[in-house]
Amino acid sequence: MQTSDNVERVMPRYYAQRAAEYERVFDRPHRQADIATLKAWLREQFAGRHVLEVATGTGFWLPQATADAASWLGTDLNPEVLALARDKPLDFGRVRFTRADAYALAAAVGPGPFDAAFAGLWFSHVPLSRRAAWVAQLLACPQPGARVVLLDNRYVECDSTPIARVDAEGNGFQRRQLSDGSTYEVLKNFPTAAEFEALLPGRRTEFRELDYFWTLVFEA
Repeated sequence: MQTSDNVERVMPRYYAQRAAEYERVFDRPHRQADIATLKAWLREQFAGRHVLEVATGTGFWLPQATADAASWLGTDLNPEVLALARDKPLDFGRVRFTRADAYALAAAVGPGPFDAAFAGLWFSHVPLSRRAAWVAQLLACPQPGARVVLLDNRYVECDSTPIARVDAEGNGFQRRQLSDGSTYEVLKNFPTAAEFEALLPGRRTEFRELDYFWTLVFEA
């Protein structure tokens, strides 16, 4: 059984090894309407803003999300995925990247001039016991009142990878196989609007569900 420490070791290895094939997940035809909606929505959310992105990954959302942003700092622990993000058609006068641990952002980026923060398809991998601490350290980076945007998968029966087991803390785990045949057990949680309200007391949260994704917007 994986502990939180084991999860932190497994996840970087998994995504480093999956980097070259990661974006195949976005090719599913039935998800294209949601993806098109989200790309346009992200462009609107960050127009004119200085954005800190957590867990950039391969940068799938970046061409649209950065299109009208004033500046963008993408962060990720894995150089393998950042190399792919740098190959995207981006304006590198406004967009830059740095390696950073998603659980230690301040040490890598400090309290910068950010008036927005973004994490796409990351929050579902945060262990339940670390959610509050992760949100707290994220909020220490942007300016007060900054816009925070989270985006992630919904669980859809017969479409999402099933949850293979649930640990004593309540975290779900999926078994995933890469094209080389290697298998990993990956932590994957599917939060609800009520969980975010409890996690962010006193803050107005805008939680929306699409067919295959959810979004959350709130102020730092």
